[in-house]
Amino acid sequence: MSSDPVSLDLPGVSSAGTSIADVLPAVLQAISQVAPTHRQCHITITNGCSSFYLSNPRWYIDSGSCATPFPPTIRSSDSGSALFIKTPDTARGAIAVITYDLLNNDSNQTIEKIAVMFSNPYDLKAHSNLFAVGILDNSRECDKLLYDEMETGTGNFFVRRKTDGNVLSYRGKRVTIQATMSDSPQPAMKVELRETQ
Repeated sequence: MSSDPVSLDLPGVSSAGTSIADVLPAVLQAISQVAPTHRQCHITITNGCSSFYLSNPRWYIDSGSCATPFPPTIRSSDSGSALFIKTPDTARGAIAVITYDLLNNDSNQTIEKIAVMFSNPYDLKAHSNLFAVGILDNSRECDKLLYDEMETGTGNFFVRRKTDGNVLSYRGKRVTIQATMSDSPQPAMKVELRETQ
């Protein structure tokens, strides 16, 4: 069995007398157009609670940045979104943990916090997308300690998994938080909050 050479059509590169150094920039550009290297995670939180609302979002970013922040408040039957992206020109992903205070609609008192963690790594061959949701005591800070705990799976106040098409669900005393996350280089994460029945 013989194999014929494959012809590459690279703009601005002629085949006669061309060195690898001449061709390399065009090859890298062609590869970058077919191999996605951009990492981002778009998160939507929907508040399906009639008795509670979300306020005062905070985030700790382990890698990347927040391109579009969450709204300050997510009222009952409302949604809020944010976009986290990787730092340009780095071989790192978009990775963070987010918290929102959970407040009673009648008293406006903070009862507890919800937490959402995601990891959208740069190298999806070596690492998987991860996500976690949970409910915290309202004294917990949104910081590296919280991120590390949720990323490694060492706490008992949340659930965590690799993205595999299944729903992640954490049932608290007052609210239940559920989430899905697509398994792609630029995943979308959907989070829903409901009163625990």
